[in-house]
Amino acid sequence: MGLVSFGLLLALISVEVYERRYQTPSEWTFRSRSIYRAAHKIEEPDYSSSGVVEWPDIDNNYTSLLSRLEDPDLDGKDLQLPADDQDRVWVFGLRQLGFTRKGLDVSMKSEEWRRGYYTALMGAARAAEHLDEWVTDRTRGMSCPREYMIGPSNPRPKPVPYGAAAAPLEENCDPATEPPQTFYTKILTTAGFSTGQRLDAALAYADYLDWKGLHESAKEIFDWGLDIAMGALPMGANNTVDTQTGIIKRDATFVSENLLKATNALAVHHAQTSNLSAALPIFLSILRARKQLSLPYFPEPPPEEPTGVRMIVSFIKWLLVSPSYPPPPPTGDEAPIRSPKAICEESAIMAYIGEIMFASPQTDDKSQDISQNQVSGLSWTRDAVDISESTLISMRQDNLDERQVCAECLKTGMDNWSKMVRKMLQDQQKAPSEKQAKIDGGRNWFWAKQCSGATEHGPKAAEQDEGRWERELALVNERMSGVERLLGGEEKLKKAKRSPLTFGTGMIFS
Repeated sequence: MGLVSFGLLLALISVEVYERRYQTPSEWTFRSRSIYRAAHKIEEPDYSSSGVVEWPDIDNNYTSLLSRLEDPDLDGKDLQLPADDQDRVWVFGLRQLGFTRKGLDVSMKSEEWRRGYYTALMGAARAAEHLDEWVTDRTRGMSCPREYMIGPSNPRPKPVPYGAAAAPLEENCDPATEPPQTFYTKILTTAGFSTGQRLDAALAYADYLDWKGLHESAKEIFDWGLDIAMGALPMGANNTVDTQTGIIKRDATFVSENLLKATNALAVHHAQTSNLSAALPIFLSILRARKQLSLPYFPEPPPEEPTGVRMIVSFIKWLLVSPSYPPPPPTGDEAPIRSPKAICEESAIMAYIGEIMFASPQTDDKSQDISQNQVSGLSWTRDAVDISESTLISMRQDNLDERQVCAECLKTGMDNWSKMVRKMLQDQQKAPSEKQAKIDGGRNWFWAKQCSGATEHGPKAAEQDEGRWERELALVNERMSGVERLLGGEEKLKKAKRSPLTFGTGMIFS
């Protein structure tokens, strides 16, 4: 009896710990809340000792949770299909793309319920992306990539790993889950989600289409996301964005966070599809709009260092009082403030600009080994690294989400800077041999001398240029070691955050 009671106590403590880590709406039934916590727990990279995330189990949890949330006899009481007039408002863009309404009207539910439902839909879409091209063997309840399946549609199946179960037969297989667009479409066609939630779903869906190589379809969804952001601008705002190009206009009177996010995603799409001429002006307009932000930033005071008595009081409070559900995040319809996170996002845009300019075709004197575009791109990238590093150092340590954004910007900018300098040094070292080859192939002594550009200061200038990039490479390597130490500290902060017990901020089981 004592062992049973002790085991029950441990189970209750485990439930409480994970409830505080992955908080659930209080309106949901106990079973739905347990499924939600299980899905999030399995999705953690360090949940499995092997480090492998079991996406079929995650998919089963999220789809089971959605069926309960949409069941009127369980957690979906009072849900209804939207009226026809609402259908026209919410699905205008999607209908043009060939979609039909699949969402519900959840506007009568509380904000906590809606946010949990949205998180479950996004989780199901995320799992469906990872299970793309996977199949499930009905006879064994086993899922695996389609490349292992034996059947007419896969005449050359890949051998299964040693020790794994036998490959499934095609006649016994079904798709492992529904396609991701099923869940993204449901979010985009559900009445009751905020502008930011619908925009995030549209951009995630467009990214998935880009990954599939469906770039034209992705462009249409990116445009739809821009329409979502523009549709929530306040009355009286002028034409903020050129809808043909996605460029934010100079005389824009109001720019929302969602609008910056939508235009940034569109510019990244253009850059990734090698449409640099379309991406660069969008990035420049976003940077201009961000630097014109006028709302001041008032940082919150840092938390006091916990003393021994305060830690004991905090632990007792943790035992007796359940934490409230997290407050709703901003909808994104507001004008952004110039916070440290916003400054880091500016540095990310500068890194994009630098990368695009460095890769742009040479338009100046083509006889030069290093183009002006490369020099400008390097300068933009160097400035991006300086801004992100200084901002990360000055950030509060408890702002982990903002610090992660800044750390990613710093790492990307530093990697780009290193690659650019190495490329320029390589081009500089390769140039003399190419010129010598032209000289050796000259028809006569006069032509060879003209090709060599033989002057007294020419070779010295080349040596100085070569030395310039060697010195900058040495500077990059020295800077890289410092940045790696800084990013290593960020990893320690993240691990401390994931730890069940955290005393450093005065919070226990945070």
